[in-house]
Amino acid sequence: MIAPVRRLVAVCALGAALAACGTAPAPRAARPAPAQPSPAPSLPPTLAPGPGGLTPVFSHGPRTRDRTVALTFDADMTAGQGERAAAGERFDNPQLIAALRALEVPATVFMTGRWAEEYPDQARAIGRDPLFEVANHSYSHYAFTDDCYGLPTVPEERMRADVERAYAAFRRAGVPDARPYFRFPGGCHDRRALRAVSGAGVTAVQWDVVSGDAFATDADAVARQVLDGVRPGSVVVMHCTRSAAPTTERAVRAIVPELRRRGYRFVKVSELIGAADGRR
Repeated sequence: MIAPVRRLVAVCALGAALAACGTAPAPRAARPAPAQPSPAPSLPPTLAPGPGGLTPVFSHGPRTRDRTVALTFDADMTAGQGERAAAGERFDNPQLIAALRALEVPATVFMTGRWAEEYPDQARAIGRDPLFEVANHSYSHYAFTDDCYGLPTVPEERMRADVERAYAAFRRAGVPDARPYFRFPGGCHDRRALRAVSGAGVTAVQWDVVSGDAFATDADAVARQVLDGVRPGSVVVMHCTRSAAPTTERAVRAIVPELRRRGYRFVKVSELIGAADGRR
């Protein structure tokens, strides 16, 4: 009986190299490949500073056969209009935003910080909708030059702070990624204003087509003015305020299908700036 026992001990000793008494070792799990870093998000395109470091100004995209057009909407509300809003005046236009969504039209909304404070839910919904981009229209909607449509004037030493205060209002409202584009209230600017806001790192965005929707009562006239003025690369200025531009939604519903019939493609301002800067 001794020999069989010795043989069993030898077998178990040999098997220990594999596992306990004859059990084969489990294969090693393959080492996972190292995780690849996520690509850094691309920054929105901007223009290089102008002469002397002045804030660059953009008015339209390239006049190419690629028929692109940007519809832009100013969501205006001045710092002093809170009482009017409390009394029931509407500075928003949710029907216009709904029409743009229904028509699947990308657009850039130039929003004042005061507007974002008054309508934070709408500001957040616009800012989080990939169809739109939010850009800066100042906090106060006060003018950056003298004699600008009767608007109160921002002192030169407060101009940059007014721009930055608007971005802070957007963040508080939940707008995740406001663009580095700034539209002067009334479009009014001069070298002094361009120098004053240069530290904010923005591209000033003007336009080459005035819709005429401000205080208009004839939507067809607004539509005709836009359709007569649009060229490839155009930036159209319109408004997103019911009290000051009550016909804009109806005008947009006429403008969009006609421009599409003419072969135009709607884009955000960022795409036009990227094309102008040689990036697509």
